[in-house]
Amino acid sequence: MNWRQRGSLWCLRPSRARGLVEFIGGSYLAATPQISYRRFLETLAAQDLIVHAWSYVPGFDHQAQANEAWRAFRQGREAVDQQPRILRLGHSLGCKLHLLAPDNGRNCSALAALSFNNFSAERSVPLLAELGPRLGVSSEFSPSPQETLELVGRTYQQERNLLVRFQRDGLDQSARLLQVLQGRQGDQSALLERPGDHLSPASAGLRQNLLGRWADDPARQREMEQLAGQICRWWLGPDQTRS
Repeated sequence: MNWRQRGSLWCLRPSRARGLVEFIGGSYLAATPQISYRRFLETLAAQDLIVHAWSYVPGFDHQAQANEAWRAFRQGREAVDQQPRILRLGHSLGCKLHLLAPDNGRNCSALAALSFNNFSAERSVPLLAELGPRLGVSSEFSPSPQETLELVGRTYQQERNLLVRFQRDGLDQSARLLQVLQGRQGDQSALLERPGDHLSPASAGLRQNLLGRWADDPARQREMEQLAGQICRWWLGPDQTRS
């Protein structure tokens, strides 16, 4: 399989497809998802899943970027011959953008959120937050962290959500999100804990791209394969993992 760019989407298309993954990465890793998340996304494609990964540079208006991502993914679906089951997949800030999608999660079958992060601008980008008022620009994300959780509790309609927390991830805020999701009627959200840290989904691809195949860590690759398998089993069913 080869990566192909379609506008702001980087796409992988296996020979046969049983699902479509719409992926948004975290922070500045997401500018080149075909590089930063290469190993993880190619592992998903090896499970016979089409992968559409949105490329973006984060800003302060997260709602506007969520809308932009949603439109890009909607256009991307038009290039798919069939209309397979859709999984929205996010890492860090990408989880928040999926949660803010203007369809409130209706046009997908599930969301998998890796290392959900909902920090304020002051914590995430302290220099910009300090300079923002002096430059006459917003110094807080829109919606703010608290507003994001309130919106999720009030308007987000997708019942099936898998939150993945890595054990050494000091940036993860999945527990608070899970509390909000489970406060909704009919919610089926679950939490999965895995070994690793906040960069676990991205670091293998970065290391291979920068240092070459000799720098691959077989144990980390196995972790990515196991994570992809768990997501597929949760999303598609217990017998839906390729060996």
